[in-house]
Amino acid sequence: MTPEILAELVDALPPGVVATEPATLENYRFDWSKDDGAGTPVAAVRATDATHVQITMRWATRHGVPVVPRGAGSGLSGGSSAVDGGVVLSLERMRSIEIDTASRVAVVEPGAFNVEVKTAAAAQGLWYPPDPSSFEICSIGGNVATNAGGLCCVKYGVTTDYVLGLDVVLADGTLVTLGGKRIKDVAGLSLLKLFVGSEGTLGIITRAVLRLIPAQTDRATLVATFDSMTDASYAVIAIGAQLRPSMMELMDNAAVNAVEDWKSHGLDRSAGALMVAQSDAPGAARELEIEAMRVACEAAGASEVAVTTDPGESEMFVSARRNAFVALELKGTLLLEDVGAPVPLLPDLVDGIAKIAAEHDVMIPVVAHAGDGNTHPIIVFDPNDPDVARRARLAFDEVMMLAIALGGTITGEHGVGRTKKHALPAQLGEDVMALSRKVKHALDPDGILNPGAVL
Repeated sequence: MTPEILAELVDALPPGVVATEPATLENYRFDWSKDDGAGTPVAAVRATDATHVQITMRWATRHGVPVVPRGAGSGLSGGSSAVDGGVVLSLERMRSIEIDTASRVAVVEPGAFNVEVKTAAAAQGLWYPPDPSSFEICSIGGNVATNAGGLCCVKYGVTTDYVLGLDVVLADGTLVTLGGKRIKDVAGLSLLKLFVGSEGTLGIITRAVLRLIPAQTDRATLVATFDSMTDASYAVIAIGAQLRPSMMELMDNAAVNAVEDWKSHGLDRSAGALMVAQSDAPGAARELEIEAMRVACEAAGASEVAVTTDPGESEMFVSARRNAFVALELKGTLLLEDVGAPVPLLPDLVDGIAKIAAEHDVMIPVVAHAGDGNTHPIIVFDPNDPDVARRARLAFDEVMMLAIALGGTITGEHGVGRTKKHALPAQLGEDVMALSRKVKHALDPDGILNPGAVL
């Protein structure tokens, strides 16, 4: 790119919107996955409104410049990794939140954090359920772009279930408004859902209308210990067959000990697996639901089951699960998986992951949104040891192939990004890949939106 072309972009936007200093650009190269294939951008556009996004995309289309949309940078699949010679288009400064209590929606700009939307909704007696473990540091734009999940999704669904409307800037700078505050709307093609989970490859989200629901009721929390993840998985199946808990999470022994090493949460270090489950059923139904969970856990071989209704104790156990990634990062470099399988095959998935870890002699702690079959096998390795790094990469690929063989998915919520792109054809097949490329070409004919990601 010539200096003149870049100067055209700088001149077209207000002072301070475009950053070109190398030290600043370094902060926009990676997401949390630390994708080792990340490039170096020539500029970062830190938009403060949708007009800035449109101006940037019109300029990029004229000159054929690749653009990587970016939210908070908390992604786990290299979805916002920069590309050499391209521009990072950051939405971090677009942070407004408006709560419409009458319509029970939040109208949100993409840079607002998930936790900020929750807090704003809670002030009006409402709740925004999608809750990734990183809810305190991840942005709504990124959540929508990856169709993020979280701990409550087993009962309340994922991000797409709460997106009623979007403003999207297309590759050529056109801004389209899809959906709105209405709950039911089947007019025209379902283009709104096309952009949810598209990881910035089809358009750039500049506003979202999010459905809110009444505030969650009081919760009861169950904590159960098992000799193995296999036993715990059978308990998950039994519970899911008869109940809809509001949370059902698993941690294996390695994850439990990593969290305890990082910060004591009072977890049983000897547990082969730990389940953290919750019920938010109303009134007396909550006690009945928790009791049924306890019975199912004991029937599956739980060595200990404890129940609490104390909010502080409950939050301690839930935060232990949320903090697993942070704790494990202290153990080495991470390759982050989020493979899933049909819930009845969860035991096969966790058993298969353990076999892969043993065969390649690598550490693969597992935490899971177990209630919906979504697991996080986290491969921990020393990047300075070439042989260990090689075995870790092999294990990473084999875990994805295992999930596919079980009729599952290579990504339940983190997105394909760049780190899992090579495995996508094995899951989707060539006909679906070809159809996906047609959609991509129709909306981004020059291929400038997040090139190298997903497809």
